[in-house]
Amino acid sequence: MDGNVSVWSEEDYDKESIRLCVNKIQEEFGQQFSNSKSILEQHTHTMTIHESELPDGVVFAESKEDVQKVVKICNEFKCPIIPFGVGSSFEGHLNAPYGGISIDMNNMNKILTVHHEDLLVVVQPGVTREQLNTHLRDTGLFFPIDPGANASLGGMTATRASGTNAVRYGTMKDNVIALEVVTPDGQIIKTANKARKSSAGYDLTRLMVGSEGTLG
Repeated sequence: MDGNVSVWSEEDYDKESIRLCVNKIQEEFGQQFSNSKSILEQHTHTMTIHESELPDGVVFAESKEDVQKVVKICNEFKCPIIPFGVGSSFEGHLNAPYGGISIDMNNMNKILTVHHEDLLVVVQPGVTREQLNTHLRDTGLFFPIDPGANASLGGMTATRASGTNAVRYGTMKDNVIALEVVTPDGQIIKTANKARKSSAGYDLTRLMVGSEGTLG
């Protein structure tokens, strides 16, 4: 890659290195890994002029430690990573033009805690908006962001989703208080605490919301 250019091209990805990465991930994850054609096809699609381009493998992550392990291995081999929620995006987010590993978050679908008094909920990235609202139904609370599709909250955060309720309730950037993020080198960081207002340091939460997986 040219030192003066920040855009990666096909020449920057070594196919042999990606193959070694896929083999190592397959050894590490066993049945949580798949490279069958049908699974690969399920994890890429696009409604743009570009044809679907398949990843080299899919890991079905079950914890943040799984995600961290995949990211560390991919970082070691300089292998592309494509996060996958429920696949509701039509803008080519799931395409893998240089191959790589798709990390499927569907098994990370737990609603961890609900703090009714604080109007706060802690969820894993695979939780969908309809799943959350079903869980909240008897509490008098609801999650207002509605992009149309039953998207995952991780995907909605990554794309800074909005929808028909945005004028009254804001978009994802207005409703996400804090994130736990796996960075590209495999570190796990927290972007903030549960306080709604803080002037301490950078606003990493707003930096991550809408970054579309490029920062973590």
